[in-house]
Amino acid sequence: MDWDKLRIFHAVADAGSLTHAGETLKLSQSAVSRQIRALEEGLDSILFHRHARGLILTEQGELLFEATKAMSRTLESAAARIRDAEDEVYGELRVTTTTGFGTLFLAPRLPSLYAQYPELKIDLMLEERVLDLPMREADVAIRMKEPSQADLIRKRLMTVNMRLYASAEYLRSNGTPTTLDDLADFRLISQNITSAQVSVGAQLIRELTARPLRSSFTVNNYFGVLQAVLNHLGIGVLPDYVSEDFPELVHVLPEVASGDIPVFLAYPEELRHSRRISAFRDFVVEEIVAYRRARQS
Repeated sequence: MDWDKLRIFHAVADAGSLTHAGETLKLSQSAVSRQIRALEEGLDSILFHRHARGLILTEQGELLFEATKAMSRTLESAAARIRDAEDEVYGELRVTTTTGFGTLFLAPRLPSLYAQYPELKIDLMLEERVLDLPMREADVAIRMKEPSQADLIRKRLMTVNMRLYASAEYLRSNGTPTTLDDLADFRLISQNITSAQVSVGAQLIRELTARPLRSSFTVNNYFGVLQAVLNHLGIGVLPDYVSEDFPELVHVLPEVASGDIPVFLAYPEELRHSRRISAFRDFVVEEIVAYRRARQS
């Protein structure tokens, strides 16, 4: 297959339109159409369904688009690593972390990183599954336990505990529990016990839900728990770092907490000298130092 035709196919598939792809590629619509037709003839397959609203990939087109996306990522990664050697922070950086940490701690702080490095392209992958860094499923990970693979550089960032929080409005309307037994008269909001989460957090939820409760609400990630708490639905089990960004939350029953959850940053040994990795690592460390100082004050 001709590389140039694949490049044009990728642009068309990404844009869903010959016209928009032509604008991106600085080619006429007819030139783009000819290249796509030639590629389809060479493959003896139809790659797009044409209709009035644009183009839709066929099953064969989807297969080829997955391949060109992988090629594009590989080329961008290679270009970024070349630029890394030129004292520039540039290109794609694939970061993986949990949904809770990614949405509640990391994402709100990213504007300061982009302000320093506007050409950085972060692909943030939020999932509980541990991606394989040596196999380059991601470039850098923030994990809620120490990585077990030996060929990773790792740095312990902080310790998190799960605690109980509620809105002031909810407490004004329903009162404030003073003992653990008082929780029976309140609505408990937590992650569903069957959802993927760190074991000590699940253990705390298991202990709390083993008690009689008047009402409960469960959701499959901590972002959902936070939104329910902020909207005065009940008392929620949340990581303690939310108290920094959401000072309106009231810490309930301070004696109730999970065990310590260590937070580690890790990346492959081969990326030790990557300026993108260094920039991201330094940014995360600085944000956590600032978070610790704010909590102490």
